[in-house]
Amino acid sequence: MNFHTYTKYNPELADAVDLQSLLDGLSDFLLQSGFAESGAYNPWGPDEEPADRSMDALKDAVLNALIDSGQFTPEMLAALRGDGDEDSQAKLADLLDKIVQRLIDEGFLNTTVTPKAMDSHQPVTGKGGLAHAASQDVQFNLSQKGVDFLGYKSLRNILGSFGKSTFGSHDTPYLSTGVESDAWSKPYEFGDVLNLDVNETLKNSMLRTGSLDVPMDLEYSDLMVRQSEYRSSCATVLMLDTSHSMILYGEDRFTPAKKVALALTHLIRTQFPGDTIRVVLFHDSAEEIPISALASAQVGPYHTNTAEGLKLARRILMSQKKDMRQIVMITDGKPSALTMPDGQIYKNSMGLDMNVIGQTLKEVADCRRNGITINTFMLARDHALVAFVKKVSGIARGKAYFTNTMSLGQFVLMDFLRKKTKRVS
Repeated sequence: MNFHTYTKYNPELADAVDLQSLLDGLSDFLLQSGFAESGAYNPWGPDEEPADRSMDALKDAVLNALIDSGQFTPEMLAALRGDGDEDSQAKLADLLDKIVQRLIDEGFLNTTVTPKAMDSHQPVTGKGGLAHAASQDVQFNLSQKGVDFLGYKSLRNILGSFGKSTFGSHDTPYLSTGVESDAWSKPYEFGDVLNLDVNETLKNSMLRTGSLDVPMDLEYSDLMVRQSEYRSSCATVLMLDTSHSMILYGEDRFTPAKKVALALTHLIRTQFPGDTIRVVLFHDSAEEIPISALASAQVGPYHTNTAEGLKLARRILMSQKKDMRQIVMITDGKPSALTMPDGQIYKNSMGLDMNVIGQTLKEVADCRRNGITINTFMLARDHALVAFVKKVSGIARGKAYFTNTMSLGQFVLMDFLRKKTKRVS
């Protein structure tokens, strides 16, 4: 005969942590754009890359996020640390290890190990030592699930800042026979989607025949179909400025821009399934990146090649057959670089270079000729920049928003949600 002994289940402290709240608190750390590293002290020397993606850095960020969010109160921390002896420190380290492992097991993060050949004479401590190498071995990255979650949280936070908002497709004044019934019915015509209005169809048959006998006598003239508002599809390219000015002057402008980008991509993918969104980074040159790589994108010591970004965005949009095509450009500076015909990059950071400005406005005019709208969100208010952005908006028949990092998300999403468009034939 088998005997079973039951004891009271005591959940571990790591199991009580709300991972979603924790991940939300880690968003600034996970989406860091290079701002923190630009002025941070690097113990391994100025020539080494900061260990911002190491597991040790992640554990420190987790601990700070738990304390800031109230999940891990100072009293709990003091009780866990005890008197600061080795045993209490080991308990704290074990707790952080388990929390990080939960983030990995739940699919929010993934890890990679960089293989390194160790020198037999390599010292244990100091720059280039075994401790330094070990701290760099295991790196973490956001998984697609983590990127989706941060996009969802960013979208909720931004929408919550300006009250209620209903999602839907882009409204137009046109009616069509689709699936959603938003208007009165009309007689069926050849080519209409057979979204049958049963009540009106039977009513027509009864009025024509004066009979309720089953089966009922139906003719083509009796058929009525429901109408719905015509839903247009839109192709969007989100242009993000990654020039070094986005993290200069004591302010990180790129991390909030990335949050807005994640929110916009999440909104389009979940609420506007017929729309598309692509991401282009522009600096000395320009390149398209997959949305999955957006979270890890960082700024660099680059100039601002707006013309090359517009050229690439226009090429992407023209390859898509959509009713609407638009460019959403988030920047904080003047165009200061230009790609020459031979592939060389011409740079001039001193004022507004008329050659650079002229080529940039030429690309803007090409976008207008191709039916592409450019909406610019400027994170600076320099007088010369204001005049330049207004000229861009006038040529491209778009809008210009002069905003800051706090209100950027509201401007971008409200512009997208309130857009009233018509079908382009």
